[in-house]
Amino acid sequence: MSAPHPSEGMSAATARTIEHAIIALCVIALVMIFQPFSLTLYGIGAGLVVLGGLAFNLIPHCRPGVPLRWLGTVALIVLTLLIVVFLLALGSTYLYALYLETTR
Repeated sequence: MSAPHPSEGMSAATARTIEHAIIALCVIALVMIFQPFSLTLYGIGAGLVVLGGLAFNLIPHCRPGVPLRWLGTVALIVLTLLIVVFLLALGSTYLYALYLETTR
């Protein structure tokens, strides 16, 4: 039995491992958010919730035969959308601050 060629895509074990890693990241983030002991852990958990939410978009693509490179492409698309939405939110906040200054 020969090893699969890289262009054939992920094996079932690789797809399952990536899927379980994303789910574990989300569970760990939730545990860190709801623990009552440390604000530092809460802050790290809050960041991991955002990262886990973005990574969860990869779950539908974690199938055997899908190239690993495709997962990277999807991750870059999701990250680009996050950055665009963040910049739009930042810009609208700035414009609202200018509006409030001019109405005083």
